[in-house]
Amino acid sequence: MKPAIDILEKRISAAMADVTGLKDAPAIVRPTTDPKFGDYQANGVMALAKQLKTNPRKLAEEVVNKLNTDPRSPTLDPRLIDICEKPEVAGAGFINLRLKPDFIAERFLQIWKDPVSLGIEKTCQPKTIVVDFSSPNIAKEMHVGHLRSTIIGDCICRMLEFLGHDVKRQNHIGDWGTQFGMLVALRRRELVWKAADTMTGTQTIDFSLEDIERFYREAKHLYDTDPDFAEDSRSCVVDLQHEEPLVMNYWRQIVNSSLAHCEELYQILNVALTRKDVCGESFYNKMLPHIVDELQKKGLGENSENAVCVFPPGFKTKEGKPLPFMIQKSDGAYLYATTDLAALRYRVNELKADKIIYVTDARQKLHFEMLFATARMAGWVPEKVELVHVTFGSVLGDDGTPLKTREGENVKLKELLAQAVDRARKIVNQKNPDLPAEQKEKIAKAVGIGAVKYADFSNNRTSDYVFSFDKMLAMDGNTAPYMQYAYARIKSIERKAQERNINVEDELTNLQSPRLTDPDEIDLAKHLIRYGEAIQAAAADYRPNYLTAYLYDLAQKFSSFYTNCPVLDAGPDRRPTRLLLCRLTARTIEHGLSNLLGIEVIERM
Repeated sequence: MKPAIDILEKRISAAMADVTGLKDAPAIVRPTTDPKFGDYQANGVMALAKQLKTNPRKLAEEVVNKLNTDPRSPTLDPRLIDICEKPEVAGAGFINLRLKPDFIAERFLQIWKDPVSLGIEKTCQPKTIVVDFSSPNIAKEMHVGHLRSTIIGDCICRMLEFLGHDVKRQNHIGDWGTQFGMLVALRRRELVWKAADTMTGTQTIDFSLEDIERFYREAKHLYDTDPDFAEDSRSCVVDLQHEEPLVMNYWRQIVNSSLAHCEELYQILNVALTRKDVCGESFYNKMLPHIVDELQKKGLGENSENAVCVFPPGFKTKEGKPLPFMIQKSDGAYLYATTDLAALRYRVNELKADKIIYVTDARQKLHFEMLFATARMAGWVPEKVELVHVTFGSVLGDDGTPLKTREGENVKLKELLAQAVDRARKIVNQKNPDLPAEQKEKIAKAVGIGAVKYADFSNNRTSDYVFSFDKMLAMDGNTAPYMQYAYARIKSIERKAQERNINVEDELTNLQSPRLTDPDEIDLAKHLIRYGEAIQAAAADYRPNYLTAYLYDLAQKFSSFYTNCPVLDAGPDRRPTRLLLCRLTARTIEHGLSNLLGIEVIERM
């Protein structure tokens, strides 16, 4: 089904074009902020009136007259008369629109008959969309700084896939460079891996990611304080680039140990990233010389203090000089910029991307602006390919600074999630001590992990937010526990119906046409049929908080409905419609939480 807002936009835009004679006359239909003005409001008349230098209210009245008196015009979409009451002019030239109860009931029934897509229309122009997210560094545990990219990127993928796009996930891991040379150099000094010199490079050394992190700290200290060790580390990097067997053996073990750690966290977070989505810096390493060479041949790569730089127009230093985008250091080493250019080119040429989305923190804004500009200048990204940088703010502690441990280190993501589950477990034990242990553990995991994810999603992604277990685990307000409880509450209604010998499935199957007469019934049903609009808005702006705001409003509207409209005690003429409202509310909450946000729902809390 095409969303009501899209039908209204098309119909009213056509009427505005008919009245003014202009081809481009967008209605700019938006949901109203106050129900007393109706359900939607067309705001485009004011801008059009300014363009034509005419009175906006008078123009709005002409458009409304066209809509009200000529609904079957062959040049206009006739469906408005079936969707809305007569449009009304308000204020300086707004057009208020109120949906008809019959239209709401018809849509409501169509959604019920489509349990998979919930009546939501797929895109008519599916695209191949590459989404680059998570991107942990190898040889280090994931920390809280990886949370937002990982879960926001996953949510974007889920929404775009649901709308019908071909989404290709890319986990661009940091698995190459100096840190690996340092780790191998440490082994060569026999400070850590005391293996015999006769090793062939095929043996497996058993070490954990915690070991690797400890080795790295030791190697970094030596690298910064011991010139001989630093030189040895650089030599090991060369061996890595030449794929020396023993060095490659250690490198693979480090990468595999790190990825196993990441995959464990992805599973805990219910994030759909797998090993096949990994395409890190090592993958592009052999492409880097060609990147530099081609940029130089195109006259874009310039020598600057023995380094190779591109100077995309429009970027300046504080002193007003052209800002360099360095692609090769004076010592011949490559940079993130070089690898990102290679990745971008690969995604266009090999993955056939129509759109590429990068999900990173806002501090990388300049880097991606210069990356996109350089790739366009080089002719590697056609104009038809859209490049998008989705930014997000930081996770802060109570002091308003980025969340750290008391020792000043990054908070390990695994420890943070374990603490969330532990706190949820204590709440479950307090509220439902008699539940079986297995069920309490299931609830604790769903609530704890869901609370962390939902708290992040419900914030505007471009803003920083303060991490608070107390707030995110609260049973009231816009939180995961509140949403999970709303779902469980509806499921309990159906269990009570069964106890009272009310056959819910029979009543729903035999319902031919919902009867929506009570204001709370209409309000809830109206919100349910607008779910697709919420998904489209969230996907278009890459903002999960649009989706959480919709779901929270849905839970509140259901609460008002359930308070004012008896369900199981309703008469046989009203109960089927109210049971259907319950079922579709639960189905929508489950779809939003589980399918799009990756948050588990539970039937008992």
